[in-house]
Formats: sequence, C-alpha cells, structure tokens
Amino acid sequence: MSVQDFMTKNVIAVKPETPIFDAVDLMKKNDIHRLPVLKHEKLVGLITEGIIAEAMPSKATSLSVYEANYLLNKTTVGDVMEKKVLTIAPGDLLEDAIYKMRQHNVGVLPVLAGEKLVGMITNNDIFDAFLKITGYNEGGARITLQITEDHQGILAKITQLLADHEISILTVVVNRMELATIVEIQVSSRNTEMLRQLLTAEGFVVKAVVATNPH
Repeated sequence: MSVQDFMTKNVIAVKPETPIFDAVDLMKKNDIHRLPVLKHEKLVGLITEGIIAEAMPSKATSLSVYEANYLLNKTTVGDVMEKKVLTIAPGDLLEDAIYKMRQHNVGVLPVLAGEKLVGMITNNDIFDAFLKITGYNEGGARITLQITEDHQGILAKITQLLADHEISILTVVVNRMELATIVEIQVSSRNTEMLRQLLTAEGFVVKAVVATNPH
C-alpha cells in the first residue's frame, strides 16, 4: 500500500501573505489543524495550530490587548510558518511515511509529485489505514493463532483449511516475535466456536477467536 491510497487529496492551502487570523478561521471552518503554504503553486512552508499558538503574545507580555491585536493583524503566515518541511511522494510505501514521521516526530507530511502538492498524509490517516488493514470495520471474527514452529507453507495450510470450509478471509496480519509467530486472521464468519474447533482439530494453537462488529 502506498501513501496515495490513504492521503487526503482535497488539500486546503494558504499563501505566505495570508494573515494569521485568516489561517485560523480556515482551520476552524474545515476542522483541520495544519495548512500547507503555497507560492506560485509550489510548497514553501507549513502552518499549524502549534506554530500559531507560539506566535501569539504571551499573557505575561507588557503589550496591551489592543497592541497585541494590532501586531497579530499585521502578522502573516509567511512570518511564522515552518519553512523546512518534510515531504513524501505519493508512490512511497505507507510504511515509509510512518517511519519518517516517527524519526522526525512530526504528525503530517505534504505529498509531492515532483514539485506539485497532491495531498497530505497525517497521523490520523495512518490510524485509518491500520483499521482498514486489520479489517476492523468489516465485522465477522478475529482469529489469533500462535505458531511456535514457523515454516514455509504454514499460511497456505491455514488459508486452504478455511477455504475448504467456505470461510472467506478478509485480512491476514503476521507478527513474528522472538519465541513465536502470531497470525491474526479476520474472517467473514461470526461462528466463533466453530472456528475454534476447526483450527484446534488441525493442531493449531488458538489464542483467541473474537466476534467483531462493523462500525
């Protein structure tokens, strides 16, 4: 899966000369927390709620309310925006975006195709991707198997067993740990007891079978 599969494509942007108050209004109106800054259709910065908050005069300032408001009215996005912006390409792996966010402790990456802004991917988009990958919204049941002796063909054996009993597989997640491999399978059937008995009879260690509800 790539970044373009989960990024937000309808991006709202501002210009460097946009007043800060207008940027705040845009964020509130569209329920977003950051805005890319474009100049001649090229990305030149990023403005966020946090950056704006830091730009606001401190309560301890000696400026009067009128003086503070006057200064803020004159402040533009270009005056306070983050100019060194990490970006990612639409065809990059979703994992590349996650890694870059974690390494640099950021919650958003503008997505550039060449020099053109084509989207934004945020930590919330990553959470949505995880829910989709795990089949959380699909319903059915989640089977958790512990494979103590992992070997080639083990997944094929599991999937064939389920196919032989006409049980549709929605998602498969494999987590290789130090002492065992955990396989989590989301299936369409909600008959948890049947699923447990079927897999146990074939010698699999069934850690859990839980019915899930579509959201």
